[in-house]
Amino acid sequence: MKKNYFKKTLLLFVIIGLAFILTACGNNQAENTEESKNLPDEINFGILRVPNDQTIAIAQGFFDDYFTERGIKVNTRVFDSGVEANQALASGSIDFATMGNTNAITALARELKVELIWIHEVLGENEALAVKDGSGIKKVKDLAGKRVAVPFASTSHYILLNVLKEAGIEKEVQLLDMQTAEIVAAWERGDVQAAYTWQPTLAQLLKSGSTLTNSKKMADKGYITANIDVVRKEFSQKYPELVADFISALSQAGDIYRNNPEKAAKIAGDKLGLETEVALHQMQGTSWKTRKELLSADFFGTKTEAGNFAQVMKDTSDFLQAQGSIEESPSQAAFNQFVNPKYIEMSLENDKNSY
Repeated sequence: MKKNYFKKTLLLFVIIGLAFILTACGNNQAENTEESKNLPDEINFGILRVPNDQTIAIAQGFFDDYFTERGIKVNTRVFDSGVEANQALASGSIDFATMGNTNAITALARELKVELIWIHEVLGENEALAVKDGSGIKKVKDLAGKRVAVPFASTSHYILLNVLKEAGIEKEVQLLDMQTAEIVAAWERGDVQAAYTWQPTLAQLLKSGSTLTNSKKMADKGYITANIDVVRKEFSQKYPELVADFISALSQAGDIYRNNPEKAAKIAGDKLGLETEVALHQMQGTSWKTRKELLSADFFGTKTEAGNFAQVMKDTSDFLQAQGSIEESPSQAAFNQFVNPKYIEMSLENDKNSY
């Protein structure tokens, strides 16, 4: 009698246990199904071919960890300039885009529905004014009467205009709007003897040239430029957690560089087809900031108090309007909203909750 009772009791516990497991599995499956309904089928990045945190994140599969493993297809599209990226953002064909902060100003001025969420690097020696050997150009004032190539509406364009303005020859120089590949071709043909551009194009020019000044020297004078990332508001408002995950992947990649620059240079160099030494030189010509540094008063600030980068953007915007590069400079309030720290804060909070 007792034996039968024991068997029945044991069977009951087994049945209850199985029911619990099946219920838990059913709930997990339901949760996964529900999550998949709230996720996009794909995510589209507009990128630059430069050795930065995004290049490392792509090479290391960090975006796969955050997106592909959740069933989201990751697409990347290379742009030679922020002008092309803004066109893609306007059409909705990309969700995120890396560009110079001057192109982000253009996006805001043209009322593209995007917001600035990240600074990849503050630019320095990786962008410079190159002059050709044998040109006779020894100082900036020697550029008077010369033709200088530069991609218009870029960070290089903004810095070059200020270089010429400081020398008092801004009206005496003919600027030619060229993409980076066109600059190299024009340089080799002898059509131009000076150009302001960035790496790796700059390295090609310096094989037969030298630099007069660079963006680090100009940053020391207050003319700050940076490569940033923007996201379409339609995407960020619908998937704020994915934007935070995007930043987490970039931060993870940036940590590799901060902890082991040579390792990071090899990863980025292999991805871009560059020698490790070349990639490292380019990376060391910029300044990479952590998430906490970007949330300081020097950059993004907080949701309640805008940081200085919004003021830098406004000052740059006013200059671009005065030069005729944009029709109207947005207000300081518009820039305070445009430079959005929300997703960096979310990324840090997610890290804290994961422990």
